[in-house]
Amino acid sequence: MFLVSGSHTRVSKLQNETEHSSRSERKRRDSFGMFDGYDSCSEDTSSSSSSDESEEEVAPLPSSLPIIKNNGQVYTYPDGKSGMATCEMCGMVGVRDAFYSKTKRFCSVSCSRSYSSNSKKASILARLQGKPPTKKAKVLQKQPLVAKLAAYAQYQATLQNQVKTKTAAIPVEGFSWGNYITSNNLTAAPVTCFKHAPMGTCWGDISEGVRVEVPNTDCSLPTKVFWIAGIVKLAGYNALLRYEGFENDSSIDFWCNVCGSDIHPVGWCATSGKPLVPPRTIQHKYTNWKAFLVKRLTGAKTLPPDFSQKVSEGMQYPFKPSMRVEVVDKTHLCRTRVAVVDSVIGGRLRLVYEESEDKNDDFWCHMYSPLIHHIGWSRSIGHRFKRSDITKKQDGHYDAPPHLFAKVKEVDPSGEWFKEGMKLEAIDPLNLSAICVATIRKVLADGYLMIGIDGSEAADGSDWFCYHATSPSIFPVGFCEINAIELTPPRGYAKLPFKWFDYLRETDSIAAPVKLFNKEVPNHGFHIRMKLEAVDLMEPRLVCVATVTRIIHRLLRIHFDGWEEEYDQWVDCESPDLYPVGWCQLTGYQLQPPAPQTSRDSQSSSSKQKKKAKSQQYKGHKKMTSLQLKEELLDGEEYNFLQGASDQESNGSASYYIKQEP
Repeated sequence: MFLVSGSHTRVSKLQNETEHSSRSERKRRDSFGMFDGYDSCSEDTSSSSSSDESEEEVAPLPSSLPIIKNNGQVYTYPDGKSGMATCEMCGMVGVRDAFYSKTKRFCSVSCSRSYSSNSKKASILARLQGKPPTKKAKVLQKQPLVAKLAAYAQYQATLQNQVKTKTAAIPVEGFSWGNYITSNNLTAAPVTCFKHAPMGTCWGDISEGVRVEVPNTDCSLPTKVFWIAGIVKLAGYNALLRYEGFENDSSIDFWCNVCGSDIHPVGWCATSGKPLVPPRTIQHKYTNWKAFLVKRLTGAKTLPPDFSQKVSEGMQYPFKPSMRVEVVDKTHLCRTRVAVVDSVIGGRLRLVYEESEDKNDDFWCHMYSPLIHHIGWSRSIGHRFKRSDITKKQDGHYDAPPHLFAKVKEVDPSGEWFKEGMKLEAIDPLNLSAICVATIRKVLADGYLMIGIDGSEAADGSDWFCYHATSPSIFPVGFCEINAIELTPPRGYAKLPFKWFDYLRETDSIAAPVKLFNKEVPNHGFHIRMKLEAVDLMEPRLVCVATVTRIIHRLLRIHFDGWEEEYDQWVDCESPDLYPVGWCQLTGYQLQPPAPQTSRDSQSSSSKQKKKAKSQQYKGHKKMTSLQLKEELLDGEEYNFLQGASDQESNGSASYYIKQEP
């Protein structure tokens, strides 16, 4: 076997070339100023219209169907379908149109909530993952659910007997980003789009054509040897590599994570005393490999010498276990609670509420999330706070230093500022696919606002949520209209299509001044159809295979691959809950693959038969059947909520997403 000394493979012009691709500045249309006229639509008054029906969650209906509502119950559609239905909780049979929610699965709100309180989510998730249900997961096993679970189990059994082929439907087990991207000719968002991720700010000119030294797997030697390979395709952290000497032969191309421990800059073998060995398939192709490499590598680019050091530094996180923080209370969005950092994975924190005895009452978020704050933050701005029954800190627990938390942009509320009762548009934290009519319910200190969704508020304000004035998740009146986004009107508002001028007049309220909103649009680098890994904000412990399907200014519509569009979420382009392809592999976090086609079909078959518009709320995914999840999320005892205060919610897709509720 011919060994080529690594000392002869140095790149002669390493770092002599610096390529600066000039990006033409995209034309950005300031769509806010066009609606300044709304500010003076009515007299300056803080009155607003809101419903006390927030405890009754009614599923969205197709926008083409006007809705008749009486005493909080939906009875019929003018052109609706008649028929009978059976309550899945109590078994009562009645007129289908009089049943609760769009799915018509329950005869009343109480039945829906009783059903959801049986830990159904845990049971279904366990079954879909092939795990035995826990004792807490005892639920009423109705035939529709059993049929869907059986179909999914049959699908998994079928997969084991099928010959593995490259298809768009990826099995739940053994998902490979490389195969997924190659077989579907996909493009991934570049690492530079994710400033909060490792190497996000120092990725540099790593691109196709860069040469690296990697282990030679096409070799029969007993020891670990290396060879030089070039990047053929880049997808986030992952790169498709081809060994030098294979020219246009892609037969043994392979994917690897550029930030992995086995990827090195050209010249590393020489300094480390490692041998460079040509792949066995082509070892007789050239008689002088040394001359071949010198010719091929002259003028080529490679990784910076300190690349691995920068990767290591980027994966050091300041938050440590046992640190105490204030975090949103997932059962009452309007307040915060004390929680303790239990673990840190890739900058994502598993927080356990301080009063949790078994450590199962937890909440996941990124360390830069706008949902966590230093101890004392709530009191300093006037935010509601749940006092802990624990009178003193537990041994080993200590308050996280304030400087570790994400900073918000300073604002000056001394002049014209937000006032209680002003109207605006906001992403619904309980339905991240919808931008809704909203009202400022309380103005806090330091630029923070308590927001309520019109027509869906609890009488005690327990479902208000906190956004900062600079949050990219709140918008001036008219934002949806000018950007062709379907605005979700207040539940029970019968005057459709919704018109802001009419609504402001009817509620005797005013729109928040356009100039008070954050209109900054960074040059984020995202494009439609780019792939990435994204947190399911309705189940924030899950990171999933996802796609950017729409871009509006700084808002991205995130679609979870393999799932219906009704599961999409609006996320800000700078959200710390978006990651490059390969992030999970790099950090050791579990990646949720796309849903298999058969499972997808069985979960949404009845939904597709009825759906005339994209009108269902986001329900979370990979946790239960699509028709069941809305009641579970909104009517259960706890909300799996992740509000995007400064950079967390956005969404982008090529069509609108409607949530029209009675």
